[in-house]
Amino acid sequence: MSRFYLGIDTSNYRTSAAVFDAQTGEYHNSGRLLDVKHGSLGLRQSEALFQHTLYLHKQIENLPKNIKINAVCVSTRPRAIEGSYMPCFLAGENVARSIASVLDVPCFTASHQQGHLVAAAFSADKLDLLNKDLLAWHLSGGTTELLFVKPDENGMPQAKQIGGTSDIAAGQLVDRAGVLLGLQFPCGAELEKLANKSEAVKPFAVKVKDCVFSLSGMQNKVEQMHKNGISSKQIARFTIETITYATHKATKQAKLNYNAPVLCAGGVMSNKSLQKHMSKNFGAFFATPELSGDNAVGVAILAAKQNGENLW
Repeated sequence: MSRFYLGIDTSNYRTSAAVFDAQTGEYHNSGRLLDVKHGSLGLRQSEALFQHTLYLHKQIENLPKNIKINAVCVSTRPRAIEGSYMPCFLAGENVARSIASVLDVPCFTASHQQGHLVAAAFSADKLDLLNKDLLAWHLSGGTTELLFVKPDENGMPQAKQIGGTSDIAAGQLVDRAGVLLGLQFPCGAELEKLANKSEAVKPFAVKVKDCVFSLSGMQNKVEQMHKNGISSKQIARFTIETITYATHKATKQAKLNYNAPVLCAGGVMSNKSLQKHMSKNFGAFFATPELSGDNAVGVAILAAKQNGENLW
């Protein structure tokens, strides 16, 4: 008999709802990107919060009807650490708690990052990774963190940042380079297509120390290349190759201290060339393209886990 769980995630880029069946492992994911004007680099929190109130109920309407929801889980903050907060998550929390109250079922919470990690492990058919220590990358529009992850007493993934960027995120670099080249925000998919048209280029030798690196100088380099008339496809390839270079060096340094498998999550990690490199060099695991970016599937799975389902 099917056992359904509802997940809701309202990030700064996408509004998303999902249903997960703990019996069969099947899921239904319904999400949409928030509207961003061409040439803009994202949304203010007030704008994101407003759009979630407009679109979230429509995503929920797309989910299967006439099913019994056993529990609800909602992402309420970016990371599972003290002080982590973004107003956009209030939209999802309000709806989730209201649904749970009407249905008289538990309403659990999780962080957006935990949802990413679980979605990636599930998508790679490696939920068992969440039973043990692992290294995980969360590369997205707002986050570039190398994490050491281990399960808590309830099996929830608890992440400690051990590396990543000291300034702008990899996704921010991708989007800023893409908007500079006239691409639509968020720019990851279009920048990847553009980069694939270029021959191999030498990456910027980002300095990586103790798994930490800076990408702000890389943004200045991209802007200078554009000013000097370097082709868009070369700039796109240069951007992706440099992110790959920095990610590789940080992972290599982390591997000296942590003998653990590598899991890769976040929208930036959907890039095929980056995946190929990380797979070849570190045997890394990845989400499918659908579950690489912001989505509620991982949150729905966490509803099942917190409700006592034996998933990992």
